[in-house]
Amino acid sequence: MVDTTTASQTVSREDVAGELESLANELRDTESEIDVAVGNKSVTLSPDETVEYDIEVSEREPMIGDKRESISIEVSWKADE
Repeated sequence: MVDTTTASQTVSREDVAGELESLANELRDTESEIDVAVGNKSVTLSPDETVEYDIEVSEREPMIGDKRESISIEVSWKADE
């Protein structure tokens, strides 16, 4: 079974920085479960002491249209059952 909670919104850079800082603090300061804000919900997760961390940066400059840049970050771990 897969449970996925997603949220997408347009916010200021300052708001994004605050969300990332909040997540970083949860990962740094919590020894077991962390609460992750997803839109107007909160999801509780139990990360291992070590996790897999992937980051990808994309720069697209199409022939027609606006240049797009993005950062994708993935943090994953094997969950205890």
